[in-house]
Amino acid sequence: MTTKVVAITGASSGMGKAAVQLFAQRGWIVYGGARRVEKIPTGANIHPVKLDVTIDESNQNFIHVILTEQHRIDVLINNAGYGEGGPVEDVPISNVRKQFETNFFGAAELTKLVLPTMRQQTSGRIVNISSIGGDLYMPLNAYYHASKGALQQWSDALDIEVQQFGIRSVIVQPGGTQSSWGKITMDNIRKNLKPDSAYLQFATMIGDALDSANGAISATSADLAKVFYAAATDVKPKHRYFHSFSDRLVVRIARAYPRMYRAAFMAILKHQEKKSSR
Repeated sequence: MTTKVVAITGASSGMGKAAVQLFAQRGWIVYGGARRVEKIPTGANIHPVKLDVTIDESNQNFIHVILTEQHRIDVLINNAGYGEGGPVEDVPISNVRKQFETNFFGAAELTKLVLPTMRQQTSGRIVNISSIGGDLYMPLNAYYHASKGALQQWSDALDIEVQQFGIRSVIVQPGGTQSSWGKITMDNIRKNLKPDSAYLQFATMIGDALDSANGAISATSADLAKVFYAAATDVKPKHRYFHSFSDRLVVRIARAYPRMYRAAFMAILKHQEKKSSR
């Protein structure tokens, strides 16, 4: 039986790092790509490769290394991503372009590079790591939500195109996780706030709300890695994968009842505003 080959981007931390370890433990040949290649796990079956998904040549080299050494690729997990937070008015457009290069265009480029091989194999799985933020939204993260929404629409369209070749494109939508992602996002919000920004007080209030929410998060990167594995290996894959029932429920409510979601969010903001003014 041929050993399966998986390529995972964003493999140096968080969910990507945990996924590298899990797939390797389960006997897969794993190629982990990240800019900080020294932080990618090492061990039997793990092949760390330096990768910057915003650079075409780096993407091409990543896939070339895998195909040269293994002559096949069974699963591509597009996990690299980050949140470029801040008020729409304050975030530089150059930062927005970088956000889309990482969260969307990098995934699109890597997928284009693996599809010819997957078509020849008549099998393959593209696992796109989005977020419940691909369907939900909150202030000071508009550009992040836009990038994840784009990834999801693209992935759904791709899935219909490639099913005829035995390939599937599926989406994982994590909610909050115990990782550095939330801190990095808040750091970006603060970085992008202009000293004289009209949104300084509002950003402080949102930051307090996020800190409260992060304290209640129980899902770990290892938990999400198991969801990645299911998305990569299910014989009859779902269109969407969630870690918890609550994540799935809030997305369904937001999609089915957008006014209800908005009203609930505004109520939370008003409550937080009262707390902040005490």
